Amino acid sequence: MFYLVGLGNPGNKYSLTRHNVGRIILDGYFKRLKVKEWIYDKKINALKSEMQIEKKKVMLLLPETFMNNSGKALSKIIASKNKARNLIVIHDDLDLPLGKFKIVFNRGSAGHKGVESVIRAVKTKEFARIRVGISPKIPSGKIRPVRKKFSNGVKKPDAKKILDFLMADFKPQETEIIKKISPKIFEALNLIFNGELEKAMNKFN
Repeated sequence: MFYLVGLGNPGNKYSLTRHNVGRIILDGYFKRLKVKEWIYDKKINALKSEMQIEKKKVMLLLPETFMNNSGKALSKIIASKNKARNLIVIHDDLDLPLGKFKIVFNRGSAGHKGVESVIRAVKTKEFARIRVGISPKIPSGKIRPVRKKFSNGVKKPDAKKILDFLMADFKPQETEIIKKISPKIFEALNLIFNGELEKAMNKFN
């Protein structure tokens, strides 16, 4: 069984925010699979759906806790490191520009509170993550590598404005960019379900 999780905050108020890109992409994948509806599982406080993808059993999960407590939904499902190795978490990433994503395995949270909660809950960081960029991209020729906030070609918001940035809705043109990269993420997921994590990383990173 694979466990595919989209991180974010529940409720219409947050549904289109940058911090919710993990939920946005997973819901898009859900719709692409033509599943009718999510089922709320009270025991784990998450929206859930189980299905066959690439001949593998996959559980899709949208935690209904808020971001910082995302791991609570997983603590009752993933009780061993072996199960955790089949966990895939999709989440927002300020260190990557909008329109880019990166697949990682066995990496620290880099300060992402939702990822930290998942690591605490499953008691390991040995699982796959799809980091989806949300930061503005700096036009070529204007990157200043000596300044930290311009690293990786992105202009991260000032520390005092990060929360406002995360909780703001995507602009219409930004939503279109997310829609354009989503099929690549879906392709990467199918490779992972086929046991080809390294191939997915080599192809898309």
